Amino acid sequence: MSGQTTAGSDPYFPANGDSRYRVHRYELALEYRPGPNRLAGTARLSAIAGRAALVEFHLNLAEFKVGRVLVDGRATHFTHRAGKLRIRPAKPLPAGSAFTVEVRWVGNPKPVRSPWGGIGWEELTDGALVASQPVGAPSWYPCNDRPADKASYHISVNTPSAYTVVASGRLLTRTTRSSTTTWVYEQSAPTSSYLVGLSIGMYQTVLLGDPGLDGVPQSAHVPAHLLPRFSRDFARQPAMMRLFEELFGPYPFGEYAVVVADEELDVPVEAQGLSLFGANHVDGARGFERLVAHELAHQWFGNSVTIADWRHIWLNEGFAKYAEWLWSERTGGRTAHEHASAAHRLLAAQPQDLTLADPGRKLMFDDRLYQRGGLTVHAVRCALGDGAFFRMLREWAGAHRHGVVTTSGFTGHVARYAAEPVDGLFAAWLYEPSLPPLPPAPVRTPVRPSVQPSTPPSVPARPGYPPTNGAAAGRSRNSA
Repeated sequence: MSGQTTAGSDPYFPANGDSRYRVHRYELALEYRPGPNRLAGTARLSAIAGRAALVEFHLNLAEFKVGRVLVDGRATHFTHRAGKLRIRPAKPLPAGSAFTVEVRWVGNPKPVRSPWGGIGWEELTDGALVASQPVGAPSWYPCNDRPADKASYHISVNTPSAYTVVASGRLLTRTTRSSTTTWVYEQSAPTSSYLVGLSIGMYQTVLLGDPGLDGVPQSAHVPAHLLPRFSRDFARQPAMMRLFEELFGPYPFGEYAVVVADEELDVPVEAQGLSLFGANHVDGARGFERLVAHELAHQWFGNSVTIADWRHIWLNEGFAKYAEWLWSERTGGRTAHEHASAAHRLLAAQPQDLTLADPGRKLMFDDRLYQRGGLTVHAVRCALGDGAFFRMLREWAGAHRHGVVTTSGFTGHVARYAAEPVDGLFAAWLYEPSLPPLPPAPVRTPVRPSVQPSTPPSVPARPGYPPTNGAAAGRSRNSA
């Protein structure tokens, strides 16, 4: 496993995160009432000071009323303005020392403002969901909001019993008292703050595939009226999981869940062990299957193998885009090279002002970054050939499982598998804005396109998830 690195302030979001310490565990106890959209919570953070004594430090938290803050069990001075909770312990915390922080807060959660609209907590017509990439996590809990600071999570959510709560991790318990239910989840794998997913809604819960045969437990939480369409659209996800395990290595988490909100979403969004789709991504004709592949691939590239800061976002999106092309290639659709050719024609007709290795905040979610990221991965495959390329890919995901990476780390990794120097390749694709020529097709290892649909989703789900029904009117939301 790759160790965590100590990163400074993110150059794209310098107000987010504090590199003077790191958190290794969050324990969140939340109470949410959907009608008034009222959230009350207590967070207990277990953290370690960095190389210098901490006279003060900060967490990111949106516009809530903060009741109290404790450091190592003692009340401490704090201020809360402009999304920052600044904390000054009674005594400086020694360098390298372990400490705890407890924060209580209450209020009406809402998305935080960003260049892409509101991000984070989203109140739905009947329920809520969280889609935090890149800086939305403070919209619902206090955190050290930087990708490189990965921690385990224990999440408890109390809400009216009619609602299903889905969060990142494994469901430990579900306890009903009177008209409320408490759902408790544990995510033991190191997780970035923006990848902590949460959805609260009226869902029917089903299993995907056969857990005895498919290995990774896969569940889905879907409005009842969308189940017939969903059953066709996601029928091949277990086969997709098997293929990606073959290509990328073992699935990096204990389970995988998908949620379909009863609302329209601009784009699906990945979280750790969880992906969120909109009702508009379920059409009954597998019209959005490439997005199913894209979000699943993020569990390896982005979630397990996490970027040190947002300059390196192409390492998330380029690999997820290329996974779409690999799924197509291995299931009898267009080959990856045919997809790459189409993407190259598209990009050649667009402005040549994007530098992939450092796109800047304005362009970090530009569609060209996704396409050029996929093309860069394809160029590496063309240079290495299939045998070396797929060894490189598996060992990249394996060596940095649950770790933190950078673009320079990736280029150094690729160089170890190349028969010829790859400096020129990366200079052209990563550091020059002009689009390089498309390389010749790679020497392919013959494969048989034999992926077949798996067993349709089945009911009932695993213990702890009762089938629930409900519907809500859809509406659009902005998403990164």
